[in-house]
Amino acid sequence: MIIGILVTIIILICMSAFFSGSETALTAASRARMHQLEKDGNKRAGLVNKLISDREKLIGAILVGNNIVNILASILAAELFRQLIPGPLGVAIATAVMTLVVVVCAEMTPKTYAINRPDSMAMRVATPINWVVIAIGWVVAGAQVLVNGLLKLLGVSQPGDAVTAEDDIRGTIDLHHSEEGLDAKNRHRLVGALDLKDMTVEEVMIHRKNITMIDADQPADAIVRKALASPHTRLPLFRGDQEEIVGILHVKDLLRAIVGNNGKTSGLDILDICRDPWFIPETTAAEDQLDLFLKKRSHFALVVDEYGALQGLVTLEDILEEIVGDIRDEYDVVVRGVRPQEDGSVYVEGGVTIRDLNRAMGWELPDEEAVTIAGLVIHEAQTIPEPGQRFAFYGYRFDIARKSRNQITGLKVMPVREEQDA
Repeated sequence: MIIGILVTIIILICMSAFFSGSETALTAASRARMHQLEKDGNKRAGLVNKLISDREKLIGAILVGNNIVNILASILAAELFRQLIPGPLGVAIATAVMTLVVVVCAEMTPKTYAINRPDSMAMRVATPINWVVIAIGWVVAGAQVLVNGLLKLLGVSQPGDAVTAEDDIRGTIDLHHSEEGLDAKNRHRLVGALDLKDMTVEEVMIHRKNITMIDADQPADAIVRKALASPHTRLPLFRGDQEEIVGILHVKDLLRAIVGNNGKTSGLDILDICRDPWFIPETTAAEDQLDLFLKKRSHFALVVDEYGALQGLVTLEDILEEIVGDIRDEYDVVVRGVRPQEDGSVYVEGGVTIRDLNRAMGWELPDEEAVTIAGLVIHEAQTIPEPGQRFAFYGYRFDIARKSRNQITGLKVMPVREEQDA
């Protein structure tokens, strides 16, 4: 009799360990990996996905099964020790022994094992746990009705899941980066793809003062020389005022026209070679513009404000660089706008964008209110600073180094401690 009770208790403890480990494995399993394995034809991964798609039912069934075996094991242990040691002392010893056995053997050990191998263990336990869910699913459903009714009586609402898939992906990327499982370059590429929908073309465009333009009224020979001397393959042509863009000259179109003119540049009708300019509003989302570039099979657009005034230009490459970083070829002009100094500070040209500075230095300066570092300083200072002035905000110190008219052209930035900032 005693041996039978002891064997039954051991079996129940093993079942409790199975339920505890299964709960941990199924809740910790990677949904992304299970989804990919299911796509590859793994049936056990598909069963895992089915179980975790209804977490309330899954956890409820495991809890019911675990509590049944734990309570039954405790009752049998109390009876066993009552037979061995009559009186209250036997019950006390049974309580102490069962607590130790359940905590160590049925909780900590299986859960520790499961947390270190969640995916593989989840697939191994999926089939028996599915049988448990089917067998006692009606009990869980009834209990859930009672729980919801009790919460409603207490005035407790059940909020929906506010975490979006994008937030989940961002969190995973940042977690792996903080644990050094993902380097900074790959992190920027992954996060950059997610950031596109929150950016406008105004944030990625080349400002109008940095655009290389050609006067369409110049002789054809002069236009050809300037076009071939430029590092760019697409050049806006204006007439009279630089706001009046009359066409976009593509160097390949120009060369085809020259070849068709027996290699001569004289007599070419440059405007006839040019393509029509494409104007887009500065509020266009960068992600939408990327889709438009791909749809229209065009890589170049001019950006205008709400009054139709030219603000800059944006290319497919500009948007892609927000994901993959700088794309440079042998014709690109290297712009040295960020120069780290020996004292830990960084000399930054005013036109450098906040995103580029953050990427270069691993900083987290906000870019919601301004695009460039100079714009951020002006926004926070609420004035146009003079050389020699110093500001501190967001955990960084900004020393104004140079200014041209009303534009900050150079400043020194240094991270500071919170007490220095205050």
